[in-house]
Amino acid sequence: MKTLICGSMAYDTIMVFKDQFKKHILPEQIHILNVAFLVPEMRREYGGCAGNIAYNLQLLGGHPLIMATVGDDFAPYASRLEKVGLPQTHIRHVPDSFTGQAFITTDLDDNQITAFHPGAMGYSHQNHVSDAREVTLGIVSPDGRDGMMQHARDFAEANIPFVFDPGQGMPMFTGDELLDFIEQATYVTVNDYEAKMLQDKTGKTLAEIAGRVKALIITLGGDGSMIYTGGKQIAIPTPKPHAIVDPTGCGDAYRAGLLHGIQKGWGWEATGRLASLMGSLKIASRGGQNHKYTRAELMDLYQKHFGSSIVL
Repeated sequence: MKTLICGSMAYDTIMVFKDQFKKHILPEQIHILNVAFLVPEMRREYGGCAGNIAYNLQLLGGHPLIMATVGDDFAPYASRLEKVGLPQTHIRHVPDSFTGQAFITTDLDDNQITAFHPGAMGYSHQNHVSDAREVTLGIVSPDGRDGMMQHARDFAEANIPFVFDPGQGMPMFTGDELLDFIEQATYVTVNDYEAKMLQDKTGKTLAEIAGRVKALIITLGGDGSMIYTGGKQIAIPTPKPHAIVDPTGCGDAYRAGLLHGIQKGWGWEATGRLASLMGSLKIASRGGQNHKYTRAELMDLYQKHFGSSIVL
């Protein structure tokens, strides 16, 4: 059973501001905002939602297929994928373009300011879900606007269940377009901020949105997550991380846990807990793909944190 992950591949340039943004942004001057943050720490990581989700899903023993578009500068990332054993069959090179580039500044409260250049993502509609074989589950995560819309239609027409994960791509869509995504999707996942935006744009309550899919999953950072399914709400705790180093990619790690639990046919409590564990483990390392765990270690950590066993 393969999971098709439609989304971005990107280089993340991550900078750390050794202070709090709120001390340097004056609310009464927001209309003439002009700020500069000194960032002594900077590094470049492999990222993008599709890359991060695939990396984490592979750690869990899943079989991810990445569907994405990349630019002329992708060679180092391609070598990375080859090294970790992630197939590149459905990664399309777009000549005369850059691979997506995220420039992320994080403050001491783990708030983030991100500038993103989509580059080759604007051509993601050139990929087609029907090109992939043996796919039984998918996810539409942030990508080019046309590509996200097309991939959702492709999944729906092929009767392949999929997760709609609008993420930071949500502002690209109108309320009606988001409702179309929801109608086609099997599951929807957002963070708490995105959940509020989704309600505002669609005019629908969380209960109404949840009623249109098998499950609506809302992540709440350190406060865990909430799964709305079958008219019920299931609260999922977050294991305490052994360190809080970098939140970049935590949501993607969580989504990999969701996908794995869904593929395995687990109940929502076990699925949510695995997802939460993956997010908690990721935050203790820098970048979206530098944490390393064996399946045995992940099963032991699940047992330790939740007092029950799973088989990955």
